[in-house]
Amino acid sequence: MEHRANMTPAVNLLKKHKIAHVVHEYSHDSASVSYGLEAAEKLGVIPEQVFKTLVVAVDTGLAVAVLPVSAQLNMKQLAKALGVKKAAMAAPADVARATGYVLGGVSPLGQKKRLPTVLDASAMQFSTIFISAGRRGLELELAPKDLCVLTQAAFESLI
Repeated sequence: MEHRANMTPAVNLLKKHKIAHVVHEYSHDSASVSYGLEAAEKLGVIPEQVFKTLVVAVDTGLAVAVLPVSAQLNMKQLAKALGVKKAAMAAPADVARATGYVLGGVSPLGQKKRLPTVLDASAMQFSTIFISAGRRGLELELAPKDLCVLTQAAFESLI
C-alpha cells in the first residue's frame, strides 16, 4: 500500500491512465547540491538513467526539457526542437506557478498547465527511466515511451 504522502499529481496521472510505474522514495538531504545526482546515488542507478525536468522560457511562453541529470541542457538544441528562436531558464516563480511543483521536485507529469515537452533522445536506450514524482525524495520509474505519450513529448537531442 502506498503512503498518502506519495500521492502527487504525477502519480495520480499514471494511476488514472493505468501506466506501469514504480514509485521510489529516498531520504532527501537538503544539503545536496544536485537533486538529480542525489537521486541516482540513493537509488543505486546510473545518472544517465535519471532524468531532470527543466522549465524554460521561449518566445511562445514556457516549455519543458527532460534530460539526464548528468548532462547540461543545450539551449540551442532545445530551441531548434521546439521551433523557436531562443530558450532560457524560466524564473523560479514562473516554474512554480505553471507546474504546481517546487524546484528540485518538478515532474514532467501532472503539471498545472500542459507545456510543450521535449525528452532527450538518450532516454530511448533504456527500458525504464527515472523522473521526479513531484516531490524532493520521490522518483517515478517508467518506460520512456509512456512518458512521451502522457506529455505528448518529442524525442530530440538536447545535450
